[in-house]
Amino acid sequence: MAGNSFGEIFRVTTFGESHGPACGCVVDGCPAGLNLSIEDISRELARRRPSANTQITTARNETDEAEILSGVFEGKTLGTPIAIMVRNKDQKSGDYDKLKEVYRPGHADWTWEAKYGIRDHRGGGRSSGRETLGRVAAGAVAKVFLRTFNIEIKAWTSSAAGLVFPGPGENGFDLSETENNPLRIPCREAAHNALSKLEEIKQNGDSAGCTVSCRVTGIPAGLGEPVFDKLDARLAGAMLSIGSAKGIEFGSGFAAAKSLGSEQNDSPVKSPAQSRNKQNTENDPAFSSNKSGGILGGISNSMPLEFAVAFKPVPSIAKPQQSCNKNGKARELLIQGRHDTCIAGRVVPVVEAMAALVLADFMLLKRGAGS
Repeated sequence: MAGNSFGEIFRVTTFGESHGPACGCVVDGCPAGLNLSIEDISRELARRRPSANTQITTARNETDEAEILSGVFEGKTLGTPIAIMVRNKDQKSGDYDKLKEVYRPGHADWTWEAKYGIRDHRGGGRSSGRETLGRVAAGAVAKVFLRTFNIEIKAWTSSAAGLVFPGPGENGFDLSETENNPLRIPCREAAHNALSKLEEIKQNGDSAGCTVSCRVTGIPAGLGEPVFDKLDARLAGAMLSIGSAKGIEFGSGFAAAKSLGSEQNDSPVKSPAQSRNKQNTENDPAFSSNKSGGILGGISNSMPLEFAVAFKPVPSIAKPQQSCNKNGKARELLIQGRHDTCIAGRVVPVVEAMAALVLADFMLLKRGAGS
């Protein structure tokens, strides 16, 4: 399937199914000479794993121990394909035996079978959230490359279960708090309230959606390829390729549709020559505001890149639902197995990884263009 690869120069292919022997990725196009260790990858994979400190995430206990099979020698990248594999060890495929003949509501079961005529019913196979493991591993490599340019990516949960949390500049917002709670909410009190609400939702057999915001600093001006390969277009495609993602907005996003041009326009305060190839700083901005989210005309303007991604509720819930079997007969279905109540927290490193893959690719495209 052609859809398993992503990127032009920094190109990634992920592989594996939820209940298969292993999952992983192959990264091609990564420059040689980067310092890359297994710890760089393991650290990001650990962030994607379910938290042991809450009952709202899946009980599937995978250690996610990564193996680098190729492309790295004596701690440095070789410029050759980097293959990373993580073996699946804690599958309970029997939980899915009753799903062989019936389609789960809200899942890819029906559409997958409509397209291919066959599907792996064990946890959704390739459509499972476990596929994101390969993305996060590849994103860890991309982050190492981006750090050589002082480009930093930070995402956090900005809403969950109908609760909206403090954002940058608002009272209570503390980005250092995101790694101190399983939901990765940048506010201790808000995280406590959200966990309580999600535990109540789980007790009722239901699930909840969330929003993840992301901010990238250190981006030079000039990233993006007009007209069909704009930076925001590529980022949108990357984010919407994540399972359960249903929407994305940059900067002021949908609120811009309700504003006036005089309210929305970002005004430059320095020339492109002064900003090109320089990282943006909070004290030396290129524009008077950043309502565009750091992108104008599909090209980065050296301001921080800011966007948010909306994720629908996890479709596997512990309530009876109506569906049908392969013969078209109506069936009442009660899904068993181990599932998240909300993917907030666990999807944060996935958003960061996909942003890293896009930006690594564009940095290499920019290098190839000689700018």
